[in-house]
Amino acid sequence: MSDFPPTFADDVINQDARAQFDAFLDEHRRALSESLDGLTEEQARRSLVPSRTTLLGLVKHATFVEKVWFDEAISCRSRSEIGIPATPDESFILEDTDSIASIQQAHRQACEASRRAASNVGLDDLVLGNRRGPLPLRWVYLHMLRELAQHCGHADILREQVTR
Repeated sequence: MSDFPPTFADDVINQDARAQFDAFLDEHRRALSESLDGLTEEQARRSLVPSRTTLLGLVKHATFVEKVWFDEAISCRSRSEIGIPATPDESFILEDTDSIASIQQAHRQACEASRRAASNVGLDDLVLGNRRGPLPLRWVYLHMLRELAQHCGHADILREQVTR
């Protein structure tokens, strides 16, 4: 069962931009996490491309991305303080202890922490902890939407391949 907010993009058509951004983000977060539903552990870990990309690795990477953009960027804490890898590529590496349940739980927790971290920041407020320098939260939201949409597409293709 999903712990993501029940709001969908169609629910916020006439609401303000923040409600729309939040709904779109959560819809993509939910879709990526749910790409693991019903798979075996072997299917979730199956490598079908030369990179480290697997279905389980995509959700693990999405957890990393949440922490980069909503912890590091907003709190200004370093990646080592947060306890995440130094590079995006490393975030795809699966440990023997990683499972569908543990990765989905970590992802849900990271998404909830992201919602909390951003809740008191306006879309036009600057976040200061990114290597690019100060960025408006609106840019962070748009970047996250692009990242999640891309990875949802990857997950769709990988899932089709492992379940056929």
